Formats: sequence, C-alpha cells, structure tokens
Amino acid sequence: MKYFGAHVSASGGVENAPANAAAIGATAFALFTKNQRQWNAPPLTTEQCERFREACEKYGYTPAQILPHDSYLINLGHPEREGLDKSRESFFGEMARCEQLGLDRLNFHPGSHLNKITAYMSLDRIAESINMALDRTSGVTAVIENTAGQGSNLGFAWEQIAHIIDRVEDKSRVGFCIDTCHSFAAGYDLRTEEACRKTFEEVERIIGLKYLRGIHLNDALKPLGSHVDRHAPLGDGEIGWECFRFIARSPLFDGVPIVLETPDEARWAEEIARLKAFAAEQ
Repeated sequence: MKYFGAHVSASGGVENAPANAAAIGATAFALFTKNQRQWNAPPLTTEQCERFREACEKYGYTPAQILPHDSYLINLGHPEREGLDKSRESFFGEMARCEQLGLDRLNFHPGSHLNKITAYMSLDRIAESINMALDRTSGVTAVIENTAGQGSNLGFAWEQIAHIIDRVEDKSRVGFCIDTCHSFAAGYDLRTEEACRKTFEEVERIIGLKYLRGIHLNDALKPLGSHVDRHAPLGDGEIGWECFRFIARSPLFDGVPIVLETPDEARWAEEIARLKAFAAEQ
C-alpha cells in the first residue's frame, strides 16, 4: 500500500493538519507540531490532542501515514555543550509532543559539526542524543533524514546514517527518511530507473531498508553532487519524473509516508494524483 501526501500547514493548531491533507487528496502527510523556527512553544493541551486524533480518524490517517518533522534549529551533533544541551532538550520535547498526539515517529535532520569537532565525534553525539530521547519517551521512533551535505551538515552519506543507527541501543525505535533532492545533491544518481535501482541497492547494503520510515519526494534545482539543498516541483528539476515513477511503483516503499516538500503548494494535488496514477500502473 502506498501513502502519498505533502508537508501541510498546521496553522491555527495541529488539529487542522489532517483536513489540510485530505483537501489535496493525500493519503499521508507531514507537519510541524510547533513553530519550526522557534525554540519554545506552548504545551499541547489535552483538547488539542483529542481534536487531532479525532481529525485523523475522520479523514482516515493512521500513525503509519504521518511523518512529523522537528524544528530546524535543533543540532543533535552540536560541538559546544550549551548548544548541544539546548538542542537535546528541544528534541526531547518534540518527541514527547509526538507521543502526546499518538504519533509513532519524528523526522529530524541529524546535525552539524560546525567545523569545530570531527565528523565522527559529531555523529557519536547524535547517536547519544537519540539514546537519551528514547529513554525519556515511549512509542516514538527517531527518524534520521539524509541531508544534502551543505556546509558542515552530516547525514549526507549512507555510511554516516548507518554509523548513527549502529550506535542506537533500541534498534526498534530508530529509522531513517530518504529525501530525493538531498540524495541527488549528495551525489547519488536518481535520474533513470537503472540509477534508482543502483542507489537503493546501495542503501539496502549500507543501512538496510528495514529501517526506512519515510520518504520526502522533491526534485532538485541544482546538479548531481552539488551539495546544495534546493527543492523543485516534481519533473521540473535535475532528477526528472522517472525517479518518482520508480518510487511510486516499487514495493520497496510500501507502507511508509511518501511526502512532498516541493515549493509550489498549488501543484500538490496534481503531483499526488500523478503519483497515485504511477502506483496504479502495476
């Protein structure tokens, strides 16, 4: 079963996100459970959580179809104690919010070494941060998103994600999310069916697709290996439609939320419809 959707607005409250997803024909969705560009947020109320659960039930969304995303400010591999502690506390809070809402995963960018410590020291801090978060919560999986490798950001190589997962104690509550734009920018070709097969075989060999908990579908504005994170609408970038057709049709990606983060919201319904049509070709 394929779940296609987009990262929809939760403006006015998280309880509004399911209706926004249903309005574009989505069978999956992503959301921020708080303002993604601020450290602090009012706590979720019992009423908000109940309304969110009721809306999910009304529109037919289960936790397996929802991929919440944490704040962009968080850096779980921060080289300095103050920044690391602040990021960890914020991440623990975001994991707890997902638990309150009845969600079973939280997608996040792994972190950056900021050119102050080695990449592997930072990766180890990320793994330690995940272990701490899992100890403080229950039922929520930490989902590491691969990055474009822009600046000092980590997680752009499959080996780096595998390094983190290997050091997480509870393997049942750690996973990863593949972003197609980030993958392409990091140097993994996705322009043809053959290239997709090769890339995902590499993912299976290095990380293991058993850990896959979500996909972000985005075309790439910049060339292969650019390490620049610039999303484009599907089919309008350097990747092209063949990749998205492959993902829509392949059983490798059944049962996980496949979410658009493309820049033109007006095209989301059309993009979702086309992905559904691809999946129906099987």
